[in-house]
Amino acid sequence: MDEVRSIPLIRLFDNLIVSVQVALSDALLERLVEDITRTIEETPVSGLVLDFSGADVIDSHVTRRIRDLAVTARIMGVDTVVCGLRRAVVISLVEMGLGTPGVATALNLERALELLVEHRHRRRAALAEGVERTEEEAHGQQP
Repeated sequence: MDEVRSIPLIRLFDNLIVSVQVALSDALLERLVEDITRTIEETPVSGLVLDFSGADVIDSHVTRRIRDLAVTARIMGVDTVVCGLRRAVVISLVEMGLGTPGVATALNLERALELLVEHRHRRRAALAEGVERTEEEAHGQQP
């Protein structure tokens, strides 16, 4: 039986960065999903970046698994951004009618990290606003 190699998972601050630089076989894709979800479960991360800048081909199965992984991560409390999709890959996905609804995308790794920071700031502001409203309501003041 061939040993399935793994794709490195890189922690940067409170983000998990996964840079796919090889073609994803079904076995490698399943191993990647397992490694990412286990890491999210065992390690405090708030952001996940899936960087496909090194992938020349992404088929419909891989697209669905990427979307499923992003949804799984979100349910586990982790924001996900997919980035680095090559022009030819994007055109093929659009032509096939495949999209990634509900999944944030970015042109490159830098922009993906910026999106995660922006999302964290918005979430903190919303939480702070919710706390302020709760305190005002507790004291009988109008929000």
